Amino acid sequence: MSKIAVVYWSGTGNTEAMAKAVAEGAKENGAEVSLLTSGDFNASMLTQFDAVAFGCPAMGAEVLEESEFEPMFNDCESALKDKKIALFGSYGWGDGEWMRNWEEACKSDGAVLACESVICNDAPDDNALESCKYLGASLA
Repeated sequence: MSKIAVVYWSGTGNTEAMAKAVAEGAKENGAEVSLLTSGDFNASMLTQFDAVAFGCPAMGAEVLEESEFEPMFNDCESALKDKKIALFGSYGWGDGEWMRNWEEACKSDGAVLACESVICNDAPDDNALESCKYLGASLA
């Protein structure tokens, strides 16, 4: 059984809803899942999991949330080489640039992206939630 961490930050609840769908998809495919906020996760925990889904909405000028999520993620980056991960998040403006930049950073860190990242504009609709379940299943 795979051990999966779903680590997220959510300001409005949109990314939290996505995180719950990711966790559901992983559980439905036999994984043991820990659903954690970014404040409850750190780099030393990465070795406890076979794979990690990171979720963060776009903030400001299409960047990761800067006070809690980004510092946690920056701390994890040095341990992402060969780690199976997936990315998801919501946005309210722009075109998803924050996700493209985030994916490139993860690839540069040597992380293995398990599937296409999932982004949605504002609240996730049924299609976005299904994509999140697929993302979770891809990690399981």
